[in-house]
Amino acid sequence: MIVWVCVYDCVCVCVIDAISLAISESPGCSLLDVDAGASTNRTVFTFVGSPAAVVEGALNAARLAFSRIDMATHSGEHPRTGALDVCPFIPVQNVSMEDCVRCAETFGQRLAEMLHVPVYLYGEAARRETRRSLPSVRAGEYEALPDKLKSADWSPDFGPAEFVPSWGATVTGARKFLIAFNVNVIATKEQAHRIALDVREQGRGKTQPGRLQKVQGMGWYLDESNMAQVSTNILDYELTPLHTVHQEICSVAKELKLPVVGSQIVGLIPLKAVLDSADFFIQRDGLFILEEEHKVRLVISELGLDSLGPFNPKDRIIEYMVQSGDDSRLVSLSLQQFVQSVGARTAAPGGGSVSAAVAAMGAALGAMVGQMTYGKRQFDHLDGVMRRLIPPFHQAAKELLLMVDADSTAFNSYMAALKMPKTSLDEIKRREAAMQAGLQRAVSVPLALAERVGVLWAPLKEMVVNGNIACKSDAQVTRTPPKHLN
Repeated sequence: MIVWVCVYDCVCVCVIDAISLAISESPGCSLLDVDAGASTNRTVFTFVGSPAAVVEGALNAARLAFSRIDMATHSGEHPRTGALDVCPFIPVQNVSMEDCVRCAETFGQRLAEMLHVPVYLYGEAARRETRRSLPSVRAGEYEALPDKLKSADWSPDFGPAEFVPSWGATVTGARKFLIAFNVNVIATKEQAHRIALDVREQGRGKTQPGRLQKVQGMGWYLDESNMAQVSTNILDYELTPLHTVHQEICSVAKELKLPVVGSQIVGLIPLKAVLDSADFFIQRDGLFILEEEHKVRLVISELGLDSLGPFNPKDRIIEYMVQSGDDSRLVSLSLQQFVQSVGARTAAPGGGSVSAAVAAMGAALGAMVGQMTYGKRQFDHLDGVMRRLIPPFHQAAKELLLMVDADSTAFNSYMAALKMPKTSLDEIKRREAAMQAGLQRAVSVPLALAERVGVLWAPLKEMVVNGNIACKSDAQVTRTPPKHLN
């Protein structure tokens, strides 16, 4: 589970460092990113961990912020209601949205009890439909809180309905991963906001809706960069992709004869959002790009994500950040370590993991033969064929690698079921049900492996016929096709 803690009146390095330390020293929490902005006068802290761990990390951040921040003196470009303004809990892997809702409720209740401040729930955790949207909860911002808290419609979900000048109010909830995406425009703040009004879903009100679903937006000016930004929050990047937002902003800016000069991601971004945009550019321009690293570079270049500072994928893409600290996966082992693990006196990893690893290497060999053919002058007439044949092998190699760990995990679930107690009739029934579920899971991975490999025989036969003759033996090493395919 990933958590964003957005803290306002927080650009002082000593305060940022203190809050960072409070989060990183929370057991089970990994601080992934700290993004500060001078004009917005806010800092976004992104960290990941188990549900219990991230709640404690957020509470530790709040405790520190309460002692160091005074909202009564705050000013900045971004909307806000309090010192620790918003704290969403976001599912990443192995947790559900329901888990995140429970975390938000726990955090909100404990925060209110700890600091005696008003707390609102939003997003999937909202208890009132009028509070599902963060802009709705923020309406009027910090300055409106004294009057809002007197209204029964705005009584907090947790804590007293009392205005705390140094703190304001905190909003917490659960939601999908939000991408904070800002597009740089050489323009005035007013012109940037005009663009935002045209593209954001809310538009200019009920009479003039915007162009993009699930996109919030506003314009502001960055004094430190001497340019304006169309600042957007993409609430559902699968519905409205990153490149779509960029294109629409560029389109409106062009109508106004305003230049777009790059863009910026605030915080982290999911890998899928980047790869979806890469696929769009590849298809639009008829490019032939296979490597994930190259796809990421393409998006950085097309969107100008490094225009205001370096965009290092290892530090900005959430999956890369999470995986960098995960050494428990079989595919993270060296080849020597993997072989030793297979040969150890344990049931897993076993035949399924080995089969997946061998199949992945076979698919990689198929891709290699294609790569050794594509782009060479003597095989220019086969470029179109190779562009069609290489991708299936390249994609299969990636998917088969995932099955190395999937098989071991599935088998371990069955072994865990075997160890369940069986001293009563109810325990025996639960154990048998768990064993059956474990067996079905254990069988599903090898079955999926066989199906995945099966679709490669046709392109493999074609690769053997058309591929670089010097690599024919490499293609044959993958495996002789079954007789019915000959």
